[in-house]
Amino acid sequence: MTTDADTSLRTLYQRHGSALHRLAARMLGGDWHRAEDIVQEVAIRAWQCPTDIGPMDDTARSRLLAVVGDLVTDDDRAQAWRPVETAGEADMGRVTAPDAVDRTLTAQVVTDAMADLTPRQREVLLHLYYLGHSVDQAARVLGVPPGTVKSRSYYAIRALRTALRARGVTTR
Repeated sequence: MTTDADTSLRTLYQRHGSALHRLAARMLGGDWHRAEDIVQEVAIRAWQCPTDIGPMDDTARSRLLAVVGDLVTDDDRAQAWRPVETAGEADMGRVTAPDAVDRTLTAQVVTDAMADLTPRQREVLLHLYYLGHSVDQAARVLGVPPGTVKSRSYYAIRALRTALRARGVTTR
């Protein structure tokens, strides 16, 4: 059974649907899938309030286009508050937050990679990153000038990065 609201909605879509799609896609940087979602939401709103916009109304297109603009703005604001979605299909069920097992495994890999460093490199990284000392504090404890601490830490980080790569851990 077809109602007047259904007929009106069908007529509105036939007359204005392509213009609504084009505007939404343009506002969304060419994302036709999101544009379709926006147009569907416009259709739902028009169907819910059929007396607000009639299919023969001269202002229907401008009013519908204004609703598209409002919905795109709302969608952009909502996207800004959502975390970035980076998972592909292969990662869909994967939790990205590190759990205790991930942290333990990461610590084990880093500890293993630290064995590849010289004792002086390990010592400087221990003071700067594990104990949280400043360069000057580490220099006082180690009995070396601050420049030496900086130099050792630079080469220690490079060596650690190489050791992690050798173990299959990718780093920047």
